[in-house]
Amino acid sequence: MLIALTMLTVIGMTVVLPVLPFIVQRYISDHSHLALWVGVLEAVNALCAFLVAPLFGGLSDRFGRRPVIIIATLGAAVGYALFGIGGSIWVLLAGRIVQGITAGDMPALFAYAADITRPEDRAKRFGLLGALNGIGFMIGPALGGLLAAVDTDLPVFVTAGIALLIAILSFFFLPESLKPASRTPKLRLEQLHPVAVFRQAFSRPALRGLLVALVLITVPFSMFVNNFSVLAMDQVQWTATQIGLLTAAIGVLDILLQGVIMQLLLPRMGERGVILAGLIAQTAGFAALALVGTLVAQPWLLIVGTLVLGGGQGPATAALDGVMSQQVGEEEQGWIAGVMQSLSTGLNVIAPLLGGALYAGISHSMPYWLGLAMMLGAVLAIARARFASPSRQTAATGA
Repeated sequence: MLIALTMLTVIGMTVVLPVLPFIVQRYISDHSHLALWVGVLEAVNALCAFLVAPLFGGLSDRFGRRPVIIIATLGAAVGYALFGIGGSIWVLLAGRIVQGITAGDMPALFAYAADITRPEDRAKRFGLLGALNGIGFMIGPALGGLLAAVDTDLPVFVTAGIALLIAILSFFFLPESLKPASRTPKLRLEQLHPVAVFRQAFSRPALRGLLVALVLITVPFSMFVNNFSVLAMDQVQWTATQIGLLTAAIGVLDILLQGVIMQLLLPRMGERGVILAGLIAQTAGFAALALVGTLVAQPWLLIVGTLVLGGGQGPATAALDGVMSQQVGEEEQGWIAGVMQSLSTGLNVIAPLLGGALYAGISHSMPYWLGLAMMLGAVLAIARARFASPSRQTAATGA
């Protein structure tokens, strides 16, 4: 059931990626502001998710994962339906606000996976879930691109339907993973404050370096995700269908890397080695896309840069998720999931605006040069962080 929910969630999130700029451009008068408006819509969505992520993480620790997943996906269905109805830029904004407020299913799914997995196996489990994400990432954008050939709004309504389907499946078939004995007895307000949770998390030495790396990884990738379609439109004149198919190709690569290769590399390289390899690949991808925005506006370089960047992100993030979950106890898995989601969504408030402003105000390549520099910083942060690589240790002991 977790497999089905993970795939459907990612499909629902990615179906709309190829069509976002094509929908937004209907409601603005100046095309040069397109990247900025796309960034504004995604930043508002992320701001809402940022404010509620600790609440959803705390609620999942207090009442269980299942009710949080159901409520969040019902809200997503309403938000996407509003976005599909459209009519003005303000209706689009309202849709993103509603969807952002209820964006709590991914932290709950993360905690659900941690509940049912031994600590030493979590990096592998998250890698397998990442491969499922890859399948969803393959199907979603390809479906969105193909549906857009029929009608630009159709992918958004399909996304609303997928979210509703997830809620129904969760209600009838998803068992609760968090035992009553492992639940927190009550919610503490200091754990729900979206900024206070950062102070608490960063105060822990075992988490500090990893969280710094997460910041340096999240901002560039968020700029890429929110700006990539605009870059493809402007630099190589691609359609929504072409953008969707390339995004789907990232999913195919993700399946291979996380579903097969990562499982082979973890016992040999450990979590640290897998994270560093993924970060180096992303650095190369950002360099290629920066060139697309300046000197070499060629489809082949766009394709290569996108695949290298996307291929490196999946294994690195899955291994980092596993390492982060190993730094806290079983009763705090929802909390750490909420912290990570809140931090990521908080950064996603800044990153789309930053990427859009740099793209529109300085140059089409500037978001990608900044991304390259931040990835190099993430490599340094992971190299210096102190954490064990249990996958490698388990393989060495034969356990």
